[in-house]
Amino acid sequence: MILRNFFSSKNFLNIKNSTSETLKILFFSGLAAGINVSPYAISSPILDSVKNKIYSNSNSSFITKAIEKSGPSVVTIDTQRVVRNKTFQNNPRLQLDPYFERIFGLRFPYESEQRIEEGQGSGFIFDDGLVITNAHVINNTQRLIIGLSDGRKYRGSVVGKDLITDLAVIKLEGKGPWPKAILGDSDKILVGDWAIAVGNPFGLKNTVTLGIISNISRNSSQLGIYDKKFELIQTDAAINPGNSGGPLLNNNGEVIGINTLIRSGPGAGLSFAIPINKAKKIANDLIKTGQVIHPMIGISLLNEFDIKNNKKTVKVEYVMPRSPAEKSGILKDDLILKINQKVVQRASDVVNTINNNGINQNINILIKRRNRLINIKVKPIDIRKLRSN
Repeated sequence: MILRNFFSSKNFLNIKNSTSETLKILFFSGLAAGINVSPYAISSPILDSVKNKIYSNSNSSFITKAIEKSGPSVVTIDTQRVVRNKTFQNNPRLQLDPYFERIFGLRFPYESEQRIEEGQGSGFIFDDGLVITNAHVINNTQRLIIGLSDGRKYRGSVVGKDLITDLAVIKLEGKGPWPKAILGDSDKILVGDWAIAVGNPFGLKNTVTLGIISNISRNSSQLGIYDKKFELIQTDAAINPGNSGGPLLNNNGEVIGINTLIRSGPGAGLSFAIPINKAKKIANDLIKTGQVIHPMIGISLLNEFDIKNNKKTVKVEYVMPRSPAEKSGILKDDLILKINQKVVQRASDVVNTINNNGINQNINILIKRRNRLINIKVKPIDIRKLRSN
């Protein structure tokens, strides 16, 4: 109303070319433009709360403070391995078509040529002179060079590795002092918590990305990874090649996971980390014995939903020949109802119970086969023996 009256023809013709009137026009014009053009000038309460959390009325964010606590413990792992290529003796330009070998049984004379393949990954110091990383970072490596954040470099030797859980421990060949990471409790994290990934992607040292915890119990089989055995933390914090083995931190700078893999997809990638509580147990076993025992009974399981009874079920999808499961009488399509008197709701319930049981005592399993209930006792064995049967 004020604007309409002010810009009426009568008032407008009476405006004097004075400085004060000119300022009035500019003021009201600016006010109108601000109202009509900038509807998003008012800040969102949600955005304000995020900003307050990040900056906290301080010159540094909680991310900076978190990195200051555990960032110095992050290391770069440079690897070298010998790779042998097949080259032809008589004609180096000759390309061997695999169809000739497979269909016609042809064999061409070749010799083995060696070359050095270099790789890089991340890790962090979790104890005096000990680094934890992914097993795939150091697998089949002949030479390890560990670079600290302060510029120091040391040779490293593998204490032990476990390809099943993709974890390895490296011993630094040198004297400290060593900057050690602060280890958190992965059992206490919740979906929506902050997640800070630290590592050296693509060889770029000391790279930090921020996101949230998207899921806390993503089974590796759900990702199509059947040769590994672990529950994973899912995060939207970017994890790229070279990040493998680096720490996933919470907002307090405590390590809650070990960055391990990424699954790319339309629009965005999904990143995954091994929970630190699981990693600590594996690391202790590797330090003590150099290997990890993985109890197995030789079955693969499938999560299903019984629409008729409106409840979750766990079905036996496959039984390995000559395994403890087959010997005890478990069959394909059996439904597992209880294990050691605990009701089963998902496949991970069975896997976790078998892991915690060990290999020295029987497990009691209640199954449903058609309309019959059957109690079965089965003793797990180590996965290495399972594979050799």
